[in-house]
Amino acid sequence: MAAAPPVYRKVPRELAEHGDVRVDNYYWLRDDSRSDPAVLAHLRAENDYTAALMSDVKHIEDKIFSETRRRIKEDDTDAPLRRGQYYYYERTLNDKEYVKHCRRLVPTDGHITVYDVMPIGPDAPDEHIILDENVKAEGHAYYSIGAFKVSPSGKLVAYGEDTNGDETYTLYVIDVESGKYVGQPLKGVTSDIEWAGDDYLVYITMDSLHRPDKVCLHKLGSDQSNDRCLYHEKDDMFSLGLQASESKQYLFVRSESKNSSFIFHIDISKQNKQLLVLTPRLYGIDTTASHRGNHFYIKRRSEEFYNSELVACPLNNVAEATVLLPHRESVKIQDFQLFENHIAVYECENGLPKLTVYGLPAGGESVGQLQGGRVIDFVDPVYAVEPEESQFHSSIVRFRYSSLKTPPSVFDYDMDSGVSVLKKIDTVLGGFDASNYVSDRTWAAASDGTQIPISIIYRKDLVKLDGSDPMLLYGFGSYEVCIDPSFSGSIFSLVDQGFVYAIAHIRGGGEMGRKWYEDGKLLKKKNTFTDFIACAEHLIERKYSSKEKLGIHGKSAGGLLIGAVLNMRPDLFKAAIVEVPFVDALTTMLDPTIPLTTAEWEVFISSGDPRKEEYYYYMKSYSPVDNVKAQEYPHILITAGLNDPCVMYSEPAKFVAKLRELKTDDNLLLLKCELGAGHNSKSGEVRSKVSSYSFLFEKLREDAFTYAFILKALGLTHKA
Repeated sequence: MAAAPPVYRKVPRELAEHGDVRVDNYYWLRDDSRSDPAVLAHLRAENDYTAALMSDVKHIEDKIFSETRRRIKEDDTDAPLRRGQYYYYERTLNDKEYVKHCRRLVPTDGHITVYDVMPIGPDAPDEHIILDENVKAEGHAYYSIGAFKVSPSGKLVAYGEDTNGDETYTLYVIDVESGKYVGQPLKGVTSDIEWAGDDYLVYITMDSLHRPDKVCLHKLGSDQSNDRCLYHEKDDMFSLGLQASESKQYLFVRSESKNSSFIFHIDISKQNKQLLVLTPRLYGIDTTASHRGNHFYIKRRSEEFYNSELVACPLNNVAEATVLLPHRESVKIQDFQLFENHIAVYECENGLPKLTVYGLPAGGESVGQLQGGRVIDFVDPVYAVEPEESQFHSSIVRFRYSSLKTPPSVFDYDMDSGVSVLKKIDTVLGGFDASNYVSDRTWAAASDGTQIPISIIYRKDLVKLDGSDPMLLYGFGSYEVCIDPSFSGSIFSLVDQGFVYAIAHIRGGGEMGRKWYEDGKLLKKKNTFTDFIACAEHLIERKYSSKEKLGIHGKSAGGLLIGAVLNMRPDLFKAAIVEVPFVDALTTMLDPTIPLTTAEWEVFISSGDPRKEEYYYYMKSYSPVDNVKAQEYPHILITAGLNDPCVMYSEPAKFVAKLRELKTDDNLLLLKCELGAGHNSKSGEVRSKVSSYSFLFEKLREDAFTYAFILKALGLTHKA
């Protein structure tokens, strides 16, 4: 007998706003304490039901997990970074899920060059293990290090440890050589920590709603209760962040909302460490900053200069700004890195990353508009480029490059000579050959004529491009986030079975500049959903796939996207993966006691503040839970995390309840709730470096489960 789905009891609760009354029969699923026996029993029943219906493909899940794990070179070392008199690097071992943080002495005093190589072997300086996460993780079901900061002298390390998955860290300081703890740990901090000299640490704490709201100064050896609060951000629309300048002479505290930010700076050399205002608090003005010589360098965005401009101002007159790079309508300034004699600028043009390096005058001289920059060329049609930590007193910029078919690669680029040297490319085991795959870009026409870029990868010897190929289409479209077409080893478990994998770079994201984001939020949020539908229709029309072979995937705000399009066009898709989805948008955004709600009111990933009538009704028109209707839906897998601080587990649970109540089909509808997980996965967010292995294996298991679901839903289990 087939397993029966859990039955949700109805407990009607009226929610009234602007004269409109909604009846929420499943509000009872929300338990802020995460301890209600009835709620926990129901989530366990859902997990049991999901396990029962997926039992016939458990062998496929296990196979996918094994093959994706076998692609990873577990005994590996990342690209060593020369910092001072040491090379620092992270290392992993076979059958160990966590990294070792190590260093070796630099044997010479020569300048850093692109040809610099850390010596290994019997004649090389000994490796010193600073911290072994495998040892620290013993006895913990969850373990994550969110920060690892070496002191200026190189004698101490501060690191943040999370053993619960709630992204709240305990900060420890250890002696590098002995490994012994220095002073008492600091409790309840974020992963934003920086050294302010060798004797002080600056860190950030959060309020009860998980909002980073205080920046504090800690003197080593003192008690945390005596730490000085440098700034308390009382406006709950703003959150604090912390960053050190590349010169290591200044710290910058940034208070940001979804639409504005302003910056304080701390001169580390000063005995009395005080915050001083660098950029003022002005609505609609967003700034980031760094330091070099006698200037602050500031990236500044405004309503007029929506793609940002880059300016410099003297340390002694921050009101006097010189434009280094002007605003351009077609080029968005993403980031910049400063060096003693250079600046590297990361931009986005026509939906693709761009890296340009410029020479700078001596640190004590005045600066003017940047000219004569050298653009670094990349070979793939679609790709991702990210800055890596580089050394200020060098001419070498380090960056990470990958594409849908090119594994993550670390390059050192000499900004004087133009020579680029590959320092590390992640090894993909199992006979991976990039030449077997095609990566490309196509453009779909949105309902208003806007051209939407889509990144694609497929295996050229397996795909027919006649409409018969299965496809997984991913989307996000929020927060101005660029979903870069970077390498994902796990997706090849589908691609190597003849799948086409595609990313829809829809409005609400940042791929095509600031306007791209603004045209997919507030009262234009529905563009995000209609763009995604247009991309699906375009891919079907171009014979990349068909309705009967098309699966879709989104996570978090991308889960809002998938939930919305499932209600709008359920006929267009065969299956959907909806991970930790923000689907009860209207109810959540009307409740300021829920973490992150008030910060979202200003722009919100969807429609702003529903306490205002216009926004309320606009949001109600697409909020997934509020728009489930009696119609046929495709096969759906929904995931949740009980301890998720970003999207409450009750949102996906309520979505499942509403779908079970109203949908008219017999297709799969599964809820998988990790009872110990946060927002990103059972073991946290997968990061891009080798240090991700502690998280990666759990993420690979989750991917294997979702891919097994897609194969089952599309009727392709015979191919696995």
